[in-house]
Formats: sequence, structure tokens, C-alpha cells
Amino acid sequence: MRDPKAILEAVLFVAEEPLSLERLHGVLEEYTKKELETALRELQDSYLREGRGLQVIEVAGGFRLATRPELAPWILKLKQARPTRLSRAAMETLAIIAYKQAITKAEIEAIRGVEVDGVLRTLLEKDLVRIVGRKKEAGRPILYGTSKTFLEYFGFKDLSELPSLNELEELVPQPTLPGVQGDRQDESSPEGLLPAGGALDPSLVMGDGGATKEVGGVDPDR
Repeated sequence: MRDPKAILEAVLFVAEEPLSLERLHGVLEEYTKKELETALRELQDSYLREGRGLQVIEVAGGFRLATRPELAPWILKLKQARPTRLSRAAMETLAIIAYKQAITKAEIEAIRGVEVDGVLRTLLEKDLVRIVGRKKEAGRPILYGTSKTFLEYFGFKDLSELPSLNELEELVPQPTLPGVQGDRQDESSPEGLLPAGGALDPSLVMGDGGATKEVGGVDPDR
């Protein structure tokens, strides 16, 4: 029987999204899940040991091939246009949603102190945020949460890997997304998480002990 590592490498290379072990088993059905899991780990070790430019990473509940982060300066030279960074307003709003999900627009605005219609619409268009249901209260407002794309973009395996707010502030200036725009007042200063008037109070975003704070009474859309 052919070594599954070569097949896994080829499948991960052409995949446009992370592939779960279940999905990979559906493609390589002649191998057991245990054999595939072992082959994936061996492939990861092989790339690392040989100092290759690629790596097999586990992200958003699946596996994918990715370039090594330290090679980014050379990779970016291939880009024809400079990507636009997430605006300060977009990053602040995204952080609030990530740590407080599920959360309503009104609750986001109460924390930020400004309207978020525009930036929320942009985050939805870029699939970083999704509608997760409706809150069981008067008017049944829409509840927002982060998406699988959010996990892929920041390289998180799942939401349990969310860093502390201070760590997120260090992480935020680095990633870029083409065409992402935030609130107009923040577009001239797109870097970072903090609002122009000062620091974002971690106590407003984080729950006790830095854990994600859940909002009860979720009524999923049908």
C-alpha cells in the first residue's frame, strides 16, 4: 500500500480550506484514521526536521499546508498590491465579538461607545464574523460571533486558543486582509486595537480569568 504521507501532502496542497481528519479519511478511505493521524504527525516532523519552507498546521478544526511565518518578507515581495490592514475600529469590534460572543450590536456599541453598523457590515462581508442566532428578549436582536474564517486567519485551532487581550494587542498589527475598511474616523490610523481616545479596558471585553464570556438566551435562527 502506498505511503499515505505523499497523498496527504498532495491533498493538503490543493485544498482551499483546512481539512478535518474526518474529511481526509473520506478521501483516503483505504487507511484508518489512526494511520492518517500518525502520517500527519510524521509529515509535520519531516517538514520541521528538514527546514522546509512549508509546514503542516492544525487550524480551525482541520489541517492545512502553510508557509513558515519567518519567510513572510520574501513571500510579500510577490504581491502586486499592498494589502489594507484591518482598521483600528474593525480590530476593536472583532476583539469584542471574539471574547463576548454571542453578542448583540447594541452590546458592542455600549462597549465601544460609537455606532458599529459600518464596521460590523464589513466584518460580515469578509466572513470574519457571522450571525449565530437571536437573543431571547424584546425585539429578538441578532447575535454575532466569530467564524471559521476568523480561526483560519489568526491561526487558532479553536476559540479556546484565544490569547489574553494584551497578547491580542501585540498580535493585531501584524495580519492584513485585502480591502477591509473600518469606521471612517479610524481609517487614517489603521494599526492596532486601541481606540483613539485611550486604552480599551480589558474588563469590558474579558470575562473573569480571561475566559470568553457567554451571553445567555440564544435563540438560533432556523
